[in-house]
Amino acid sequence: MRDYKNLEIWRLGMEIASIIYELVDQMPSIERYNLQSQMIRSAISVPSNIAEGAGRSSEKEFKRFLEIALGSLYELETQLILTKQRYSIENLDFDELFELINKEQRKVSSFINRLN
Repeated sequence: MRDYKNLEIWRLGMEIASIIYELVDQMPSIERYNLQSQMIRSAISVPSNIAEGAGRSSEKEFKRFLEIALGSLYELETQLILTKQRYSIENLDFDELFELINKEQRKVSSFINRLN
């Protein structure tokens, strides 16, 4: 068993999820059950899958959960591109958020490669 709370990829995933919660609070209510809900699920999926994978007994299982987390990061990035195109969100630097997500994508990919 691994202590997922000590993993940088988990902590960064939690930071991203927190930012996403702040972002969706600023989106129009019409998106509540559409894009907002999907973005929250994608964002929460990242640290959740890292934590769940860390609790698995084999490296192969851990890797699979990391791959799911990585997929959720790409899904979230796509949703943010759409959000940026459709809405003007105050007090949010989209470029900084994209940079943070790309950093997490690289770190998770690197972690997966180390498990191979």
